Amino acid sequence: MNLPLFIALRYLFSKKKQNIINIISAISVTGIIVGTMALVIVLSVFNGFNSLIESLFSNFDPDFKITAARGKMFTPPEDELEKIKNLPGVIHYAEVIEEVALLKYNTQQYVATIKGVPTNYASYTNIDTLIIDGAFMLEDESMNYAVVGQGVAYNLGLGLSFVDPIRVFVPKKGNQTSMNPARALNYDYIFPSGVFSVLEEIDSRYMIVPFGFASRLFETDGQISAVELGIEKNANSGKLQKSIQDILGNSFEVKDKYQQHDLIYKTMQSEKWAAYLILVFILIVASFNMLGSLSMLIIDKKEDLFILRGMGADSRLIRQIFLFEGWLISLFGAVIGSLLGIFITWLQIKFELVSLPGAGSFIITAYPVKIILSDILIILGVVLGIGFIASWYPVKFISHKFILETNL
Repeated sequence: MNLPLFIALRYLFSKKKQNIINIISAISVTGIIVGTMALVIVLSVFNGFNSLIESLFSNFDPDFKITAARGKMFTPPEDELEKIKNLPGVIHYAEVIEEVALLKYNTQQYVATIKGVPTNYASYTNIDTLIIDGAFMLEDESMNYAVVGQGVAYNLGLGLSFVDPIRVFVPKKGNQTSMNPARALNYDYIFPSGVFSVLEEIDSRYMIVPFGFASRLFETDGQISAVELGIEKNANSGKLQKSIQDILGNSFEVKDKYQQHDLIYKTMQSEKWAAYLILVFILIVASFNMLGSLSMLIIDKKEDLFILRGMGADSRLIRQIFLFEGWLISLFGAVIGSLLGIFITWLQIKFELVSLPGAGSFIITAYPVKIILSDILIILGVVLGIGFIASWYPVKFISHKFILETNL
């Protein structure tokens, strides 16, 4: 074994002459353990919520969404879209219409986004897995039905057990000069068949209806709001997205699941790394307990320095001993803290120790957690880096004084 490392290990576990040094060393290790454990747990919770939201959006959003770079509606470019349909990996193709409308149910009114979708919508979005009341049904023989977001249903006071339809009002196209406001509006009605729940941003905004119903209501004249695509699970999404963008050119935007909710994902990542930096700062403060611990250890081992100098040890070897001592404190603290954090996270996954307040109000009952190996490696690297810096100062400056004294 490396001699400085061997001596450092002996110093780490041996009893010091002054009991206060043992106490300070224990505090140093405990601070690193607690800080590392907190980092693992907090990042795992953020990862859990990220994963949960991704899964919810995955059930509602298509794999790719094509929209016009300018304007809301566009006429589908048949030649380009035919090429896209034939691309390897593309298995679902759907044209949709999204427009804002005024909904009225009994005496309640609410403004929502009407999304007109084709019959294969459930096959590439798994929207049927998000239904919390009723069923996902858009057409039944000659009847049209709507699937309503939970927030929209709440604001309308909508109940599936009632027989009243939802009345939909939208402005007519073109300039309307009639003095009668009713003539400036298109009107239709539709019965609700189900209520879905994703996230509040979606639930309080969308009502899904058949494509034909939306086309007639909004008088689109063959124009659409977007093209939604479903791809194979094993397809290279990045490469496929680039191929679609190359076919369409700059007149259209092609967005994957993350880009469709870019702001939400960026906000969540910012919150995660902001919490990470705060905990790292706390860990830095805790790690600098090593400065006092190593300083007092160097003083405590002053007699050993005389003996080592007499046996031929040079200044470099003596510095390495105490530098290894600081590294070992950081290493043990980082490893034990990471293992404890992983263990607590596993307990949460297995037994749901910490539940969410308001049982039954959420789609999950306990805080979601997810361990990502890269996060653990980053935490270990940061803790060891902090430990090196915290060890370097007392070894470089304080040990220099005692090394010189041993030469006298």
